[in-house]
Amino acid sequence: MVPTRGLDLEQALRFAGLALAGVDREYPNKPGQVLASPADVQSPRSMHPAFFGSFDWHSAVHGHWMLVRLLRRFPALNEAGLIRNRLNEHLTTDQLRAESDYFRKRENFGFERMYGWAWALRLAGELLSWPDGDGRRWSRAFEPLEAQMVRMTREFLPRLDYPIRCGTHTDTGFALGQILDYASVVGDSELAELIRTRALHYYSVDRHYPVTYEPSGEDFFSSGLNEADLMRRVLQPGEYSEWLDAFWPGLARGNLGPWGEPAPVSDLSDPRIVHLVGLNLSRAWTLKGIASALDEGDATSGRLLASAAAHQAAGLAGIFTGDYGGEHWLATFAVYLLTS
Repeated sequence: MVPTRGLDLEQALRFAGLALAGVDREYPNKPGQVLASPADVQSPRSMHPAFFGSFDWHSAVHGHWMLVRLLRRFPALNEAGLIRNRLNEHLTTDQLRAESDYFRKRENFGFERMYGWAWALRLAGELLSWPDGDGRRWSRAFEPLEAQMVRMTREFLPRLDYPIRCGTHTDTGFALGQILDYASVVGDSELAELIRTRALHYYSVDRHYPVTYEPSGEDFFSSGLNEADLMRRVLQPGEYSEWLDAFWPGLARGNLGPWGEPAPVSDLSDPRIVHLVGLNLSRAWTLKGIASALDEGDATSGRLLASAAAHQAAGLAGIFTGDYGGEHWLATFAVYLLTS
């Protein structure tokens, strides 16, 4: 087995600094909303009083998740007081109610579907499972938005006949994995069963995934690895091994294809090409997730962990780009990877 290093205090401090620099930074901003009338032309902060910073809504949400995660892991962090102050300012009852209400307008039903929804529910689960006075208060304030995310997920998935397979935000496999984790944390068996049922519907008969088709030039996910990381949450170990052999037949022969080596990143200052840094980080956590469902001494598990270690090293080396296009979000992927 190839070890991979976890998060240390020095990294936590640097990652917290990136998040703190973004959560109150309203511009530049990519709103992504549908304008139904002139009245909808508003500033990001007017539309999203809690999650207006960090370039876009989902990045603001997972930036808040990262700050909560770092507080939980490093309660004596030098910036702990500053982080709590920022969260106090953002995670208020009125502001989170406004965030929830935003999704009730017909034109916004598809806003951030399902990437932003998944991160919002991961933040909800992080707060709910944290035995901290501030965390409990923030969790209560978050309840309207949390309920809205769950409601939309329950309404949408039965209508989604086919999974969305891509290397960016709308990939179905990533969202379902995150929401299933949330359902497990909060004990929502009905939601968990919906996720499992839809995952089986979408992916259970997949065979011979075209590994060589990845990556695309702007990917920050491997759709195939997201799928495999989801299915290890859904299937029993024996079933999963059989499914994985059929889905990724080259793995047992030691042929990982493009998933065996990190993707090179030609330009860290290009906000789309830098997605590939995120790809290396997300590949690392999916490869480790897949390995966790296999026998520890299995040669296949060792191959996966070796590839995960290489991807992790490459991804961590590209986070501090000096450019906001990458720095507003990459630290979240790193913290998720290092604390999973």
